[in-house]
Amino acid sequence: MGRQKKLMRNFIGIIKDRASLIKAALSIKRATATVRAAVLRATTHSPSSPPKDHHVAAVLALGRGSRPIARTCIAAIMDRLHGTSDAHVALKCLITLRHVVARGTFILRDQLSFFPVGGGRNFFNVSAFRDGRDVETWEISSWVRWYGAVLESNLIASRILGLYISSSSDLTQNMHTITSLLNSDLMREIDVLVGIVEELSNFPDSLHCQQNNLIYEAVNLAGEDYRSTQSQIGARLSECVDRIDESSFGESAELTRCLVRLQECRERLVALFVNRQRNDAFWDLVRETKVKAEEERDIGRWTVTVSESTRFEERVKGPSQRLMLAYGGVWDRVPLTVMPAMA
Repeated sequence: MGRQKKLMRNFIGIIKDRASLIKAALSIKRATATVRAAVLRATTHSPSSPPKDHHVAAVLALGRGSRPIARTCIAAIMDRLHGTSDAHVALKCLITLRHVVARGTFILRDQLSFFPVGGGRNFFNVSAFRDGRDVETWEISSWVRWYGAVLESNLIASRILGLYISSSSDLTQNMHTITSLLNSDLMREIDVLVGIVEELSNFPDSLHCQQNNLIYEAVNLAGEDYRSTQSQIGARLSECVDRIDESSFGESAELTRCLVRLQECRERLVALFVNRQRNDAFWDLVRETKVKAEEERDIGRWTVTVSESTRFEERVKGPSQRLMLAYGGVWDRVPLTVMPAMA
């Protein structure tokens, strides 16, 4: 019975895809029809595989045209994502959007980064996505929510870093700017990069679902972004080590907190990627940097404590004030130490 239901569901999906393609072809706006047809072919209801390479390439090619075409393309993908209740279609939309970020033209990525206006957290609007037709689609739905959150954290980071984590060309072009960052900006970038790692580690418990080719592709792409994120964090930690002796107590404490958050993700990430992105050298750098940051933090805390103690003693042991008091019927100056009021 379950097999028959799945076959019927797949058949209905094929009919829906064909109907959508026919509807797009009948549009009087030819440019819009071409865009929507390309998006539909990349995000079919077929549960067996991720978007085919040539269908993704057709979507990306739309970014080589005019800005209005690129805007229509992103709007079509987002409409498809927000309008579907099918977990397979939703995950294919997210995978296609990730390809836009990694390989799309500047115009295409720019339209995505600021969709609808300024973007923001949960602008993919999949945090409450549920496909409850059966156990399988229910489990896939949890991977849709996870991957949507991962992509959102990537796009939020891109606005702060000025680069796209998923784009290898962006990463190589921007490494040299790290040394010119202020300490506060450096810490802000580390914080947002750690946020990506935290979202990656919040994956669903149904790891067996990776046997599904669609989920496997999403995890594989997430692994590539994780490797890039490690590289970006590592470069900034190396810069922090160079500056550690000049860091303030607050900066050292903030860096320590970020690294604690990062280390808390390690075990789950190993389970997700099954050592595919292990990178022991990266975690050694995290551990060593954390030790140095903790030492600098403790020195800073001791300095602050001593400084506050010295100021308190100076207030308590301030100069005596001589007051005029009546003594034995005669006014005289009597030395009297006036203690400050205790809060």
